[in-house]
Amino acid sequence: MSELFGTLSDGTPVHRWTLERGGTRVRILTYGGIVQSVELPDRDGRTADVVLGFADLDGYLRNQGPFFGALIGRYANRIAGGRFTLDGRVYELARDNPPNSLHGGPLGFDKRVWAAEGVADGAGVRLSRVSPDGEEGFPGRLEVSATYTLDEDGGALRIAYEAVTDAPTVVNLTNHSYWNLAGAGSGSAGGHELRIAASRVTPVDASLIPTGELDEVEGTRFDFRSARKVGSGYDHNFVLDKGVTGRAEGVAELWDAGSGRVLSVATTEPGMQLYTADHLEGVFGAGDGVALETQRFPDSPNRPRFPSAELRPGGVYRSETVYGFGVRS
Repeated sequence: MSELFGTLSDGTPVHRWTLERGGTRVRILTYGGIVQSVELPDRDGRTADVVLGFADLDGYLRNQGPFFGALIGRYANRIAGGRFTLDGRVYELARDNPPNSLHGGPLGFDKRVWAAEGVADGAGVRLSRVSPDGEEGFPGRLEVSATYTLDEDGGALRIAYEAVTDAPTVVNLTNHSYWNLAGAGSGSAGGHELRIAASRVTPVDASLIPTGELDEVEGTRFDFRSARKVGSGYDHNFVLDKGVTGRAEGVAELWDAGSGRVLSVATTEPGMQLYTADHLEGVFGAGDGVALETQRFPDSPNRPRFPSAELRPGGVYRSETVYGFGVRS
């Protein structure tokens, strides 16, 4: 189940957990809650890793900017100007994506080592940590966990997030895996076909902050209501038709015709960021993966019209996303 994966410069050990069922193998790191690999068979039974990642810890430490496979928090996506107001008080955040805050700041959840324990008869791992009051500028002491579970037949990876706080705060957690169903390192994923159950999108300004509008996708390049090739040039939040739900509901499907592999996405969240990885460089190039990040909308703390990301004492933040795996002839 668990093995030593590496050691940080301060001596902190990083472990890797392996979940395996029904021909599917998933590896999770305690560093950053990273999904290191998802190995799936194609229509002919040939197995490949379908998420972009690295063989050793140094690979992740040297390539932190793209957030490969990471657990993102406290707030996934961008907050305008690196600040928000809650109950009349202004909170200043790190502006790691000038002039904005991105994915929880330069030392967000993706760069922390999480405590881990096995769950679900060896088919899951629960990661947990306490984010202290003021971490990266966010208020409240946050007790947070993320549980990764592989279904009995290996047909789905479930990620269930929970958090509680001792003071009013904002929370928005997601996973930042880049998917390439032909196999990591096989080249561009732009030819994959994508369907998203979203009739609207949140348009953005030059710094990728939502303008506050909810634009219809009909007749635009954002219309993925019927499956079509992904292409490039996307880093946008799609307004899922289902809205916020108490249980995960299907919202998207990604298909690679060459391998026959299919990835489905179900979530409780109201939004999903489509990022076509146009800015990757190095080991993986631009467009080599597709990120499908389930979430509250970007800049929700500053947009009362958007679904709330607030969490208050006595409440529980719960969010679940299910990545389903299959093949199609």
